[in-house]
Amino acid sequence: MTRQTTARRNIYVLTTAQALGAASPPIIVSLGGLVGQQLSEDPALVTLPVSLFNLGLALGTLPSAAVMRRFGRRSGYVLGAGFGIASGLVAAFGIFSASFLLFCLGTFTAGFYAAYVQSYRFAAADAVEGEMKARAISAVMIGGLIAAIIGPQIVIWTRDALPQTPYAGSFLSQAGLALLALPVLLMLRTPKETAALAGAGGGRSLGQILLQPRYMLAVAAGVVSYGLMVFVMTAAPIAMVGHGHSVDQAALGIQWHVLAMFAPSFITGRLITRFGKERVTALGLLLIAVSAVVALGGLALAHFWISLVLLGIGWNFGFIGATAMVTDCHSDAERGKAQGANDFMVFGTVAAASFFAGTLLHASGWQTMNWLIFPAVALVLMPLLLVSGRSGRALRAR
Repeated sequence: MTRQTTARRNIYVLTTAQALGAASPPIIVSLGGLVGQQLSEDPALVTLPVSLFNLGLALGTLPSAAVMRRFGRRSGYVLGAGFGIASGLVAAFGIFSASFLLFCLGTFTAGFYAAYVQSYRFAAADAVEGEMKARAISAVMIGGLIAAIIGPQIVIWTRDALPQTPYAGSFLSQAGLALLALPVLLMLRTPKETAALAGAGGGRSLGQILLQPRYMLAVAAGVVSYGLMVFVMTAAPIAMVGHGHSVDQAALGIQWHVLAMFAPSFITGRLITRFGKERVTALGLLLIAVSAVVALGGLALAHFWISLVLLGIGWNFGFIGATAMVTDCHSDAERGKAQGANDFMVFGTVAAASFFAGTLLHASGWQTMNWLIFPAVALVLMPLLLVSGRSGRALRAR
């Protein structure tokens, strides 16, 4: 089997695994705060289960990278699916036993699974070269489009499947999705030369990689695009229900949001090839700012849904563009360090944003949350525009 054939096969495998693995976060985001309201006596802690999911994701990034360097991507991904199965079962048992602590443990464990799922995009990029990296990343992220349908629909179909314990059925289904991912992940075939390089030492130190201005900008773009998305998405279902909208409407709002997160992946790789990574990333950040403008326009269901859709599209352009920028900043021997550090910083910030979201929503409200988007976007957008301007002049000079 040629390297090109293997790469194509792996992209199909990873896209399918993404469809199953990325369905878990919409379940947790849609129901985590609502279960928190049901089980927690402190209103300030209702979004803690979602925040702990993001904390588990952040804390899992470096260990998952180490596991994959030592044992290979396939073995690591199988272990990650095991975390996914355990997380759904523990969360469901927490609901059965009315234990907020156990439920939080389940969502925290789900974060470890998500740490492996998030690296699927890098696994796809590893086997291809040059501009094809952005397209490989986009192709795998299309699996999230299927997840955007699966996750929220599971919430709607199964949240009352066990009448005495609302929402438990959805978390049992989450465990089932991870179980289905196991045989898919076993089909992954990492090319021998890629496996060798992934485990190889050498290259620059992590400190030297971190000091690259382009790497720092790529990480900052990923931090802002993903951090703001989670900051708003964590609070959105609670805000919708709190302003008179139904649980099903909140779940559908998250579904449209997640669809918008992944649907542009059909064209994002081509846009990056045509206009450059920095410009597409900058466009994503601008759309995130526009989503805040819409959210500040009112509290009708349309305001919530349109804002969430724009937020999802902005995340897609911003995050895929930032990921593609990271792949330009390291050699094959350095990629484990560079990719792991990037994900640790991105998802560490995501975890902090998620924790802050619940407290801020309770203390200051939905409008305040959206006002905070503008300074964060401006902080990264200006250097991105400067770099994209220089890149554009360089391309025209060739």
